[in-house]
Amino acid sequence: MKKFWENAANATVAPQGAQVPDCLQIGNVRIAPATILAPMAGVTDTVFRRFIRNASFVRPPGEIMSAPDEDGREPSLTELQEQITVGAEWGSSAGFANKDIKNNEISGCGLLMTEFTSADGLFRTRESKRKRYLTFYEDEHPISAQLFGSDPYTLAESAKIVEDAGFDLVDLNLGCPAKRVVKCNGGSGLLKDLPVIGTIFEAVRSAVKIPFTVKFRLGWDDENIVCVPLAKMAEDCGLNGVALHARTREQGYSGNARWEWIAAVKDAVKIPVVGNGDIRTPEDAIAMVAETGCDGVMIGRTAASNPWIFRQIRQYAETGRYDQPTEADRYQMIRTYFTMLVDETMHGSPGKMKQFVAWFTHGIPGGNALRRACYDAHTGPAILDSVERFFEELLSGHAPEQPLPVAEPEFDLLPACD
Repeated sequence: MKKFWENAANATVAPQGAQVPDCLQIGNVRIAPATILAPMAGVTDTVFRRFIRNASFVRPPGEIMSAPDEDGREPSLTELQEQITVGAEWGSSAGFANKDIKNNEISGCGLLMTEFTSADGLFRTRESKRKRYLTFYEDEHPISAQLFGSDPYTLAESAKIVEDAGFDLVDLNLGCPAKRVVKCNGGSGLLKDLPVIGTIFEAVRSAVKIPFTVKFRLGWDDENIVCVPLAKMAEDCGLNGVALHARTREQGYSGNARWEWIAAVKDAVKIPVVGNGDIRTPEDAIAMVAETGCDGVMIGRTAASNPWIFRQIRQYAETGRYDQPTEADRYQMIRTYFTMLVDETMHGSPGKMKQFVAWFTHGIPGGNALRRACYDAHTGPAILDSVERFFEELLSGHAPEQPLPVAEPEFDLLPACD
């Protein structure tokens, strides 16, 4: 399987004077800045969302991610562990909302979105078990819940459940290309049947009062591009905004996103339009806005490999530059996320840790040694120990011991339906 970071990336130059909008209004919800964490199945659970929100806070211009001591040295491993221990206390479900954010710190991520959730599963699940699908904490507002399915009644009833749970927005997924979703006529499978989509739009819109949005692709394939008429239909049915991943279902995540179609959708409707696809750097985000006129940007898979992307976009807007993470930053971030997963005692935490390591350690010297060590571990604490040992060697100036060349485990990226 081709990994998304293997796609050819253009060296984007941000147009002079352009920037991502400071805010975006969707219905009665203000999103500031106009940057959105895309919904990704198996990824954007409550721990990952809070982790990204934390990584997105920006200090005043001029301060770097992890400032060295006054003598210019990087913090030691022990000092970093002490910082992370404090951070984990507010990173846990119990204490995260109590973090004392300074008045001059600004979040670079304006909206969080849940993993896409089966409307049928949500509707048929007993109320006592729905929390598994809809868990979020107060500090995650504004937050949108994304649903997928093909039955108008079930989607409408599930949207009511989302509204009653306290979400700020509800979103319909018409973009997921995964075969197991498409074969049930969900996700991008519905792009072949616009009349059914129209019925779904009307049913959900009449069922809830919170803002209702939709995320979709260009169409099924190049012979069936439907993004413009679909956006017009969404507007006519009273939806409050649309987001376009500028690839077809047939493309999956290959090739380049075709931003010209985002511009075409923006020209066709008056409701907010959010662009998605091939945003890997702050320059990409600004270029998308400049080239398409879109009202906001949505970032998915890049956030998994570079959790600082939202912070960097904000820094770039304020100063014309942005900080690159050091190895100490990477250690601090990966250990914070893993500690949060262990503290949350979330189902499947070891698998999530291994998936995250596969994304996050590319480009780190000796990163394949850490990926192998984490893959061979079987519990969350054991994986965390592997991270400790790896970075202790790396930050002390010793190259981590390299394993014998073996094929690295593959992690399925298709469920990450951003």
